[in-house]
Amino acid sequence: MIRAILRDLVSGPIAVQLRRFIVVGALTAGIQMALLWLFVDVAGINYLIGAAIAIETTIILSYVFNNAWTFQASQNTGMAEYLSGLAKTNLVRGTAIPIQLGVLYALVEWGEMMYLVANAIAIFLSGLYRFVLDRRWTWG
Repeated sequence: MIRAILRDLVSGPIAVQLRRFIVVGALTAGIQMALLWLFVDVAGINYLIGAAIAIETTIILSYVFNNAWTFQASQNTGMAEYLSGLAKTNLVRGTAIPIQLGVLYALVEWGEMMYLVANAIAIFLSGLYRFVLDRRWTWG
């Protein structure tokens, strides 16, 4: 599976989309990490609550960026189609929230890892899941 993903990054029918998805994901992951830090260290919010808010914020940003750039060939245009796509990506990525929060919790509470490091790992682990579902359903 890892070889197939790496091969798809270089060549294949979805190489450009996958690379763009990774760029958007890295950008929004950075934003998510910054928001999480602000919520926890500056505002004093519990790291799980802060993570949930940061995740939802970046779900919306990811949709905007992916719709405009990653999936521009099948871009959602028009108000109804755009909002439908936003609802779909929220559903897709919303199903990844328990996965991401579960990994975050496990690494912080049981692995005694710093919450920002644990969140980065949780983002990475749920990324492939989100790409497959977004590609097939949100922009499929």
